[in-house]
Amino acid sequence: MAVLRRISDRRGEKRLGAPRFAKLTELMRRLRARRAADAPTIDPTLPATAQVVAIQHPSATLPERPYDLWLLTAVLGLLGMGTVAIYSSTAADGLTRLNDAYYYLERQLTFIGIGGVALWIGARIDYRRLKQWTYPLLMLSLMLLAVALLAPARNGASRWIPLGPLTFQPVEIAKLALVTYLAASLGRKADRVTTFTVGFVPHLVVCGAMMVLLLKQPDLGSSIVIGATTLGMLFMAGTRVSYILLAVLASAPVAYHLVVGTPWRLQRFLAYFNPEAYANGEAYQFLQARLAMGSGGMFGAGLGDGHQSLGYMPEAHNDFILAPIGEEMGYLGVAAILILFGMLLWRGIRAALGARDVFGGYLAFGITLLFAVQVLFNVGVVLGVVPNKGITLPLVSYGGSSLVVTMLLVGLLLNVGRRPERRTVTAEQQRELARRKRVRVRVVTGSGPARGAACAS
Repeated sequence: MAVLRRISDRRGEKRLGAPRFAKLTELMRRLRARRAADAPTIDPTLPATAQVVAIQHPSATLPERPYDLWLLTAVLGLLGMGTVAIYSSTAADGLTRLNDAYYYLERQLTFIGIGGVALWIGARIDYRRLKQWTYPLLMLSLMLLAVALLAPARNGASRWIPLGPLTFQPVEIAKLALVTYLAASLGRKADRVTTFTVGFVPHLVVCGAMMVLLLKQPDLGSSIVIGATTLGMLFMAGTRVSYILLAVLASAPVAYHLVVGTPWRLQRFLAYFNPEAYANGEAYQFLQARLAMGSGGMFGAGLGDGHQSLGYMPEAHNDFILAPIGEEMGYLGVAAILILFGMLLWRGIRAALGARDVFGGYLAFGITLLFAVQVLFNVGVVLGVVPNKGITLPLVSYGGSSLVVTMLLVGLLLNVGRRPERRTVTAEQQRELARRKRVRVRVVTGSGPARGAACAS
């Protein structure tokens, strides 16, 4: 090829003359450089099919988007309504037992401050670095879940690790680790997600290991949450529905044994179907929550005027925080909570769909799905749709480690949503790019004296 090119160059120089041939060569060099500069940049790490798509569908890198104000509004609204409800439902109890009506309020505000720092960190760091910490974070979460089994039991469960005057619940770290692992693994396996041994079993094994440790604590509610989140992410990634149904059917005997084989779980399950028969035991809290929700009416009794918070409904600021909201703010307050959660989930899905890379999309979707499962179970328990599972309402219930980690997850949602994305360019930009690609050089020769013309079109 080099010999043929030299022969062609000599004939062109002889036919056109040295000056014209030099000018023509320089023009062709400039046009090639211009064409190379206008060509779209292709990521060499992409698969061959993805590179073909990138060439056929040119894209442009847009600048970073601003933070999602809709998502921030929903989060601040939930934090505000939750803080007011926590103070209203704990003031009497704090004054009676601790001689401080602001005890729970001050602690909640402290947790919100720490959570605000966590949210800022989650929104500012490069979330793609989490892929490097996937397995260390996963091993750390499993180790903390095992350490929690050795900690002193509280209310019959070993779910917390004492840290001086505070306690830490390792299941919150486990949720972050599981979502990060699933996002990294599903994004890496891509077309192999549909296979049973590669795309389904490893994720189920990791989730199963966490569920076993949680059931030992025991914490059936959190194990159900992470199990549902795992199956939801696998379904979204393209796993066959038959595999998911097989996993659900295989876990049914285990769930039956956990309920029937444990007396207090069996009584709680029976109380779900006949709460009046267990009014002084397992169904007491649910019946008080139902009274609170029913007595609130449309507009509620008013902040601080609820009766169920005067010692009738224990731990109302935790799992049953929606009950005092319904009593004091009415159905409108409950509707406002659900609307704010709907806004949060909507913006989370939007961040997942607009993510720049596959890992970010899976990460945002996993976090959103985790919030959705927790909200559905918590609201279902308070309304009596599902049996009591001991699941908090994100951003609304009183909590320390759960609130801080939840705000960190919200920060990651904001992070994924504001990263620059590559979108298909507009029709006008495509026409301009096509016009530039049509630039070429044409040499016309005649029988007379060496003549040539270089034209660009």
